[in-house]
Amino acid sequence: MRILLTGASGQVGGALRVPLSALGTVVALDRSQLDLSLPLTIPRVLSEVAPDLIVNPAAYTAVDRAEDEAEIAYRVNAEAPRQIAAWAATRGIPLVHFSTDYVFDGSGEQPWREQDSASPLSIYGASKLAGEVAVREAHGSHLIVRTSWVYAPQGTNFLRTIVHLSRERSELRIVADQIGAPTPARVIAHIVTTIIEHCRSALPAQLADVGGIINVATSGETSWYGFATAIVDRLRARGDRLRVERIVPIRTQDYPGKALRPRNSRLNLTRLSRHFGINPPSWEEALAAELAPFPDR
Repeated sequence: MRILLTGASGQVGGALRVPLSALGTVVALDRSQLDLSLPLTIPRVLSEVAPDLIVNPAAYTAVDRAEDEAEIAYRVNAEAPRQIAAWAATRGIPLVHFSTDYVFDGSGEQPWREQDSASPLSIYGASKLAGEVAVREAHGSHLIVRTSWVYAPQGTNFLRTIVHLSRERSELRIVADQIGAPTPARVIAHIVTTIIEHCRSALPAQLADVGGIINVATSGETSWYGFATAIVDRLRARGDRLRVERIVPIRTQDYPGKALRPRNSRLNLTRLSRHFGINPPSWEEALAAELAPFPDR
């Protein structure tokens, strides 16, 4: 199997590269080779690669900046997936496309199911929802993977920010009224690769069987404040030299940001378990594994 992987330099794309290589030949493209901000160039690149499967985690993810850069956010997150999905559909090529909990408005306290109505609060969320719609409207074999609160040992993310700030500042002020499940890119990559391997002999039929969409996240829930506290506690327990003395919980409205964030980012994982027999680790277990590569100080 020849697998085209987009966003190879990103968190999820980088995490997918190695496990996908166990399933076939991975052609991993970064922005210099496949620029999603130029959607009309995409079909030519796809034809040159001639993949048997496309895995597309690449996205415009600057949530606050998207409020001022709606055009480019929509080009990358909606028009590019439209081009990819249309090309794949006409050739019978399965597509795995990634989306986000930001397609929901964050109301209530129940975990969001795949079939729940989406109502994004931000340009970023709206552009990702438009990408989902574009993939579905192509009517090809596809799986939309919705995930949340993604982090990794590399890149720009909450884990790396807290590790850095806890060594530089005596006090951290962290939002405590947004709830979700922090999910490492490696967990996402493992689960998605497992799904592809499980369905390899009948991938189009299996993807259709789950309605073309699946939630992927760690189990359990916490707030950003709870996540930050767990990070600092684990760093301190292993002997890291930290400057931070206090972590102060704050409200969403006290956090300076242009884009509105969903308060409830919980994702229901029932479909993942029922259809594929996959039960993700808890967010605490996943965090312990992700902190291991960080050097202490």
